[in-house]
Amino acid sequence: MTSQLRERRSDLLALTARRAAIAPLIVVAVTAAAFALAAVSPLDPLAAYLGDSYQFAGDHTRAAAAQALGVDAPWWQAWWHWIVSTAGGGAGFSHTYRQPVVAVLAERLPWTLLLSGVGLALALLIAVAGGLVAALRPGGVVDRAVAGLAVLASTVPTFVLALAVVAVFAVTWQVLPVSGAWAPGQAPTAASTATHLVLPAMVLAVSQVPWMLLTTRQAVLEAVESPPVRHAHARGLSRWRVLAGHIGPVSWTPLIALAGARLPEVIVGALVVEEVFAWPGLAAATVDAALGADLPLLAAVTALSAAAIIAGTWAADCALMLADPRVRVDA
Repeated sequence: MTSQLRERRSDLLALTARRAAIAPLIVVAVTAAAFALAAVSPLDPLAAYLGDSYQFAGDHTRAAAAQALGVDAPWWQAWWHWIVSTAGGGAGFSHTYRQPVVAVLAERLPWTLLLSGVGLALALLIAVAGGLVAALRPGGVVDRAVAGLAVLASTVPTFVLALAVVAVFAVTWQVLPVSGAWAPGQAPTAASTATHLVLPAMVLAVSQVPWMLLTTRQAVLEAVESPPVRHAHARGLSRWRVLAGHIGPVSWTPLIALAGARLPEVIVGALVVEEVFAWPGLAAATVDAALGADLPLLAAVTALSAAAIIAGTWAADCALMLADPRVRVDA
């Protein structure tokens, strides 16, 4: 790995420089789109802010509330004000949660990162293990079973899978908690968080496994039939040595590329899973911000999602370039 890093250092630096240059433009564009779409949304931020008193509020009260929320100006002015505030480290004030946007993100973002990271890692582990086991005996019982289960899992929406898991593990068997990240009325601990994380992480992983597993299986099948692997078998090398030294390195590259390409789906899946399991991440804040037309918070979540996708695809491309010296990434 060290020699590969030295050989591809210039390519990695060039890729990093290009992504770093274009990342601010993408974030600016998506946040501008969020403000523009909110401007044509039928949801009224004043009605969400004033609640039941909206219909009884006079013009003066509504005007004062609109000025306080910043919705009395055109969307581009509100967007520019948010950009300036964010550049200064503020990111605006969330009227939904009655606290600065930075505080809302600081409370919820670590939980979303925890769930997404564990779910993605578990999905990769299952995909690699299942793809290898299935492809080593093509057409066998295990191969057909793994492929069939992967195709079946790909047809089930994430929220349906989550509800089914809740029905089985919480309602029927009552073996695992399905709400929140710690027991009600108790302080969160590593043990309680790990216990509450099992089901949402499992659902998120299973929702991402099918295409990763089928991709790994196909890559292993192609590697098994390649001349280097045939020559390794002819030299009398053991199956596991051939697997680790010849099949594995060739089979990881398609999976790395797929993981980077499907990162947006992982983020969306994590938000769906958070809603079903009441996980204290960004999902509830995103929904509340959308329903309440909380533009500063909604723009911040949008910017974070865009930044996560940019960072994730950059990391996947770097890993792909290190795994396969033939790969050239131009963007």
